Amino acid sequence: MRTHAALPGLSAEQRRRELRRRLTAGETLITPGVTDAAGLRLVEEAGFATAYVTGAGLANAQYGLPDIGLISQREVVDHVARLAAATDLPLIVDADTGYGGPLSVMRTVRLLEAAGAAAVQLEDQVLAKRCGHFDEHQLVTADEMRAKIEAAVAARGDSQLVIVARTDARGVLGLDEAIKRAHLYVEAGADVIFIEAPRGVEEMRTIGTELAGVPLVANIVEGGKTPELSAAELAELGFSVALFANYLMRSMLQAGREALAHLRTAGETSSRTPYLLPWADRQSLFGLPEYTALERKFSDG
Repeated sequence: MRTHAALPGLSAEQRRRELRRRLTAGETLITPGVTDAAGLRLVEEAGFATAYVTGAGLANAQYGLPDIGLISQREVVDHVARLAAATDLPLIVDADTGYGGPLSVMRTVRLLEAAGAAAVQLEDQVLAKRCGHFDEHQLVTADEMRAKIEAAVAARGDSQLVIVARTDARGVLGLDEAIKRAHLYVEAGADVIFIEAPRGVEEMRTIGTELAGVPLVANIVEGGKTPELSAAELAELGFSVALFANYLMRSMLQAGREALAHLRTAGETSSRTPYLLPWADRQSLFGLPEYTALERKFSDG
């Protein structure tokens, strides 16, 4: 975490270089998803090396909407800019379909790069996308997605910006087509491949074997379609990123539900004080001591 929350931390370029270094270092990055700056501070405090800006989490937590493609390019860009200003962690950003064709993808990449993203994830669903663990997906053609990836690569101002290509073909056309598309997307310039919602450990093993040498994302959705494996198990299968996109949000929602049920029933909070983040910890998490020290420094000057 930054020494002073009010002072600049690592530059966007430094974060991108750090993400690339880690993706090629042979480790499996445990990457929690975040929906706001408070959650991001918790991820940073816990010692994780990266964070994932989840599109589903943004729709759910910030707008009260399901993950069915209702959030706009501008809303995502503004959200990323706020998060990037609150952390030193490299942010992997879920940019859904890129919000249109190749030219829209180019603008999306440029805007997210300027906002501070370290990686931009694009997927091969049609514009009205759906969560990868829902049913009834519709895909663009492989050639259309290839053009989007080529456009994303061409749009980068910083060559260190990581392009993540996600395919939802497993649930529509089967695993073989998903792997075929993955190879095509690598040829188009994608740095990382994300085959969404494989069913079973053997399918995940096949993905790791067929795409050996390519950084791979495994998305663990508790209650979803992919086996709920540990980071160590994913590493053995060949995955570079163990993504837990909505674990933090769902944990916080469950804790909030329980806290509010208590307040509604008991009409008091004092008995639940042991379950609350301590007052001093809250202030420290958001940098109050550093801001106070800076305020005194400049006031005394």
